[in-house]
Amino acid sequence: MVMIAGLTGGIASGKSTVSKMFRELGAPIVDADIIARLVVEPDRPAWQGIVEEFGTEILLSDRTIDRTKLGSIIFADASRRDKLNRIVHPRVREEAARQVEQFLREDPKRPILQDVPLLIETGLYKQMDKVIVVYVNEETQLQRLMQRDGSTKAEAMQRIRAQMPIEEKKKFADFLIDNSGSLEGTRQQVEQIWEELNRLA
Repeated sequence: MVMIAGLTGGIASGKSTVSKMFRELGAPIVDADIIARLVVEPDRPAWQGIVEEFGTEILLSDRTIDRTKLGSIIFADASRRDKLNRIVHPRVREEAARQVEQFLREDPKRPILQDVPLLIETGLYKQMDKVIVVYVNEETQLQRLMQRDGSTKAEAMQRIRAQMPIEEKKKFADFLIDNSGSLEGTRQQVEQIWEELNRLA
């Protein structure tokens, strides 16, 4: 049986750290964030769609997309965020499917992890055999986000509020990873889940 697990979490919950830990254990990772950067490179179809929708003022001098500028537009306006998602998500899904196929050819018995920030929101979780949700409490999330992006408390709260609440995401999880403690504590949880996924596969 092919085992494909979806990995998700809230903003600044440390999902990237967890993803890296799974990778170190030998998990093949299909990373939606990396793919999303790839599909919006200059002159690719998603890039063209974004420029048509948001205008050339969101471009940097090298014609790549100014993620900060685009981010400030979409986090302030849900309808524009939906438009961006409709341009980018289909392209991301195509590339993700291609990578999954490739990993299956290499080793059909090994579980595959799809690292997707909007796994629940887009309904993609329905296509997964298991769902893993990484979480921290809101206070930790807020502190980490302000530190990471140099944002104000108000800006950080706006970003957190723009997403599905983490408590809501937790309801969809087969496995939960509490990432508010030590790295060692997180690593132990990751190892247990990876072992369990291999057993199920």
